[in-house]
Amino acid sequence: MISINGLSLSIAKPKIAFTKNPFLIPLFFSNPKTSSSSSSQVALRPVFSSMSYDKELAAAKKAASLSARLCQKVQKALLQSDVQSKSDKSPVTVADYGSQALVSFVLQKELPSEPFSLVAEEDSGDLRKDEGQQTLERITKLVNDTLASDESYATSTLSTEDVLRAIDSGKSDGGSRGRHWVLDPIDGTKGFLRGDQYAIALALLDEGKVVLGALACPNLPLASISSTSQHPSQGEVGCLFFANIGAGTYIQLLNSSSASKVQVTAIDNPEEASFFESYEAAHSLHDLSSLIAKKLGVKAPPVRIDSQAKYGALSRGDGAIYLRFPHKGYREKIWDHAAGCIVVTEAGGVVTDAAGNPLDFSKGRYLDLDTGIIVTNQKLMPSLLKAVRESLEEKKASSL
Repeated sequence: MISINGLSLSIAKPKIAFTKNPFLIPLFFSNPKTSSSSSSQVALRPVFSSMSYDKELAAAKKAASLSARLCQKVQKALLQSDVQSKSDKSPVTVADYGSQALVSFVLQKELPSEPFSLVAEEDSGDLRKDEGQQTLERITKLVNDTLASDESYATSTLSTEDVLRAIDSGKSDGGSRGRHWVLDPIDGTKGFLRGDQYAIALALLDEGKVVLGALACPNLPLASISSTSQHPSQGEVGCLFFANIGAGTYIQLLNSSSASKVQVTAIDNPEEASFFESYEAAHSLHDLSSLIAKKLGVKAPPVRIDSQAKYGALSRGDGAIYLRFPHKGYREKIWDHAAGCIVVTEAGGVVTDAAGNPLDFSKGRYLDLDTGIIVTNQKLMPSLLKAVRESLEEKKASSL
């Protein structure tokens, strides 16, 4: 009871309301072994609001989609050329540089008031050499042709120096402070050269956390893929997955603006699960993946596809598990997983290293992690981690 100007007022004590707001997460967890469901409560702390990144997500979608258009043009010309020229890596080099220059330009154009930091794979060193001039001119023409195909940039014409500067914008080392864009301009270069799956993978880090991602997969069908076919004879092809922290994951055709929300599969029986792994044996230990699948009782053969398209396919329930175990000595780069990671987690999935630790994108250009990367839904993760641990122990013992 308090008195103000002679009036007595009664003020109730404030109550703390526990909410299901998706932008709040538990800070302290009660012990499930010692507390009942009726008495257990958690303190909540705010996390990044998805509303904060709407502008950035729109820019990321636009950049990834335009980059996909550029890459499609190069791949189409490559596949129409004679067989001998397909062993030539120059087409993917042109597309790689062109994709990075285009994404860099679009992000800076769409977000002019924001400090720009880009962690990306390429730099312009080779293009600045005398022998790189012809390639640079091809890249510049390709970028300008792609910009001209979009009415927003129809009047934008870049010089070769503009293109070099745009490429070199990707020299940031990222880290735990501030905002950093993370880009793989063509993830899955071997798939690109074969005419198979590849992706343009773009994500945004804020204070070391992935807060949004756009994953353009120009050759991925809108319909579900299976172990029997990655290239259905009918149906629409070319997908854009995008995710905004706290707001879920969506998919749309690259040439459409109509999006649908996606969820990972709800399968809880490992025997019914199918799993993805890298197409190239050089990228992942297929024998270890097979051992893990055997321990789980997985009956379906692995679906082997290139690039972060695996993350996209898993986010919509095409498969239940993705296993990646690189050869000894390989260090994972953040651009190989940042976009894919948020696309899966916002669809209800879980992404960890082989020890069950979440991936840490705050340490710079590389991921420091235990052995490999595993991706699945929440129901399968405990049994998958157990199978991974047992398989790694067996493999280690057999090598002694």
